[in-house]
Amino acid sequence: MHNDGNVVPLRKAATDQATASPLARLPVILLQVRDKAAQQLRYGLQELFDNADDTLFEMADRAQRNVEQNTLFEAMRDLRLKRKSIERGFLQHFFEGFASLVQYDPCQVIPHAVAYDPCFDPSHDHLEKTVAVDAMVAKVLNRDGFALGQLTARLGELLGRRLSDSQNPLGPALLCEYFMQAGRSLGVEIKVKLIILKLFERYVLSDTEQLYGEANQLLIATGILPELMPAPARRASDRARAQGQGLEADGGQLKPGQSALDESVQEVFAALQTLLFHVRGSVAPTLESSAETQPISTRDLLRLLSHLQQYVPPPSAQEDFDLRNQLEQLLTRVSVKSGKSRVVDVADEDVINLIAMLFECILDDRNLPDSLKALIGRLQIPMLKVAVLDKSFFSRGNHPARRLLNEIAAAAMGWGGCDDHQRDSLYLRIEQVVQRLLSEFSDDPAIFSELLADFLAFTADERRRAELLEQRTRDAEEGRAKAELARRRVERALNEALLGKVLPQKVVDFVRDAWSQVLLLSCLKHGDESAQWQSAEQTLIQLVWSVQPHEQPDSAMRLLALVPGLLKGLRDGLSGAAFDPFSTSEFFSQLEALHLQAFEREALVEQQVQALVAEPADLIVVAQKIVLPCAQEGPLETSPLALPANDPCVLQVDQLRLGAWVEFQEDEDNTLRCKLAAIVAQPVVKYVFVNRTGMKVLERTRMGLALEFHRGAVRALDDTLLFDRALESVIDTLQRLNHGK
Repeated sequence: MHNDGNVVPLRKAATDQATASPLARLPVILLQVRDKAAQQLRYGLQELFDNADDTLFEMADRAQRNVEQNTLFEAMRDLRLKRKSIERGFLQHFFEGFASLVQYDPCQVIPHAVAYDPCFDPSHDHLEKTVAVDAMVAKVLNRDGFALGQLTARLGELLGRRLSDSQNPLGPALLCEYFMQAGRSLGVEIKVKLIILKLFERYVLSDTEQLYGEANQLLIATGILPELMPAPARRASDRARAQGQGLEADGGQLKPGQSALDESVQEVFAALQTLLFHVRGSVAPTLESSAETQPISTRDLLRLLSHLQQYVPPPSAQEDFDLRNQLEQLLTRVSVKSGKSRVVDVADEDVINLIAMLFECILDDRNLPDSLKALIGRLQIPMLKVAVLDKSFFSRGNHPARRLLNEIAAAAMGWGGCDDHQRDSLYLRIEQVVQRLLSEFSDDPAIFSELLADFLAFTADERRRAELLEQRTRDAEEGRAKAELARRRVERALNEALLGKVLPQKVVDFVRDAWSQVLLLSCLKHGDESAQWQSAEQTLIQLVWSVQPHEQPDSAMRLLALVPGLLKGLRDGLSGAAFDPFSTSEFFSQLEALHLQAFEREALVEQQVQALVAEPADLIVVAQKIVLPCAQEGPLETSPLALPANDPCVLQVDQLRLGAWVEFQEDEDNTLRCKLAAIVAQPVVKYVFVNRTGMKVLERTRMGLALEFHRGAVRALDDTLLFDRALESVIDTLQRLNHGK
């Protein structure tokens, strides 16, 4: 039938309907709650995996034994490979949890404990994880149990039946269960599993207040139990404490009751304040300078900064903008207007000075592209406001605002002086981030988390495309290197077989132009120790012997026995190399004539030789080495100069790792930034560089690159975190200043 393609088997249709029906019966508002929650959970999982590498790497770096270090590195690798599948599995279980709400079975009991994989959970490990999960669940219930209870009541009202918190798909018990089920395939030890569980608590379960709050608001908006008393809002200090909780250095466990805000954060900021003592007074008079001065509150300071934020100049005029000077002028106007001398509190002034010094270092950083410095300079006021609001900005490496700054710098590491930034998608995205912060950021730092998530998603797509091109570049370079080695091996085989022999010119041409390709293909596909290579090489040796003049009396009989196998070997080799049969037929006709000539009377061998020698155009002595066309795209840059093996520049080249960024000085005005994508060891050591899109831009030999380092034509770029580099530089400066005084 012409429409058979539109016929659906009844069994398949029933199956599809059964699969799709639970979601189809979910109320629209429940779908909205599910999708809104899934979006937040997805962001939390992304942050978890983004930070898991750093956590495991730091632990591996502190590991005392190689076995423990290797275990952690293997866990990092396993987590990277399975990250996407775990994220997908978690969300799939989460969606199935919502679907199960309309498939309620009164006999069904949803367990409070997490379902573990018995293959990976011996009894002791199972107990450890059970204890860890129970503690996580208890912490969420203790902190946000009121909001969860209201959400469960509203879901029960919506579904027309009673629910318990353990049956709520947004409850901590089921969220932990979904995560554990999605991570079953992780082949890691119990210690690593507990670390990952703690990261899940830190980056996913720590935001349940927002999760339950938004879900309750959606249900209230549709009239579901609006009379329930709203959950009391957690204090800002409590939220900061929850976000600041970190892993202990010695085992990945959290100390009971400890918070980074109360201890670590304050300790770090106090140490910075000690260093900043000698630079106070740069923003209006300090508090101690006059008895009639009145400090402004932090809220008023934020209001002044928000006012200045609206007048941040464009990138072209960014160099003329001095934040401390602008703030001082604004304070002076406020003081004149109020009739009192208004100053900034000591702690806030220390933050202002520290941020100003950080941005001075950032804008002087040679590793940062010049085109990006003006854009980053416009972020000074938003970063200052974050630091005033949250002092953990200086101590938390994963602080959203700090990470956003680092991610922007890392993404733009490969920008060169010749790039058209105004039309570059990455530049436009960074410009959009900066503009949103200047226009929308008031006093809610949550915008940084939102912008960070969007920017990470964007750069992940850019990185995937670049990695694909890089891999193609590496494959191409490795293929060229392999072809070059095979070419040299074929040259050696040809010269061993031909040099010093008296042969017809046509045979020499055939061997050089045609049979060399057979040998090359055999070497590339099977190697020079394979049976295929040995067969092709033996055929070459037989061909050369068969067309040489011989004086031995039994040479004709040997040739008679040799010819059938020789011809078969030649035809098979040429056919396997896909040579045009019409192009080779002429050679076989000439070869047949040469062989017939050798079969003439043995008694007249001497006359035969004299007749052949009488035709010098036909017979030659092969004296010159055969050199096949080079497999490379072009000649590598070579230099007659050489540096000693222990020269610092040679050692610097040897220490370059894959992925390292360098900057070549092309001329006085132009530089080229590129990344080391491949190091090809054979036949000569070659360094292949690509631009930030993954396209190959240049290649250098090991000694050629060392010579360029020696004369200053290239320098390695520091691709460590921008904020961390700047903070370290500021601390060094302050320490020298304090020691000097």
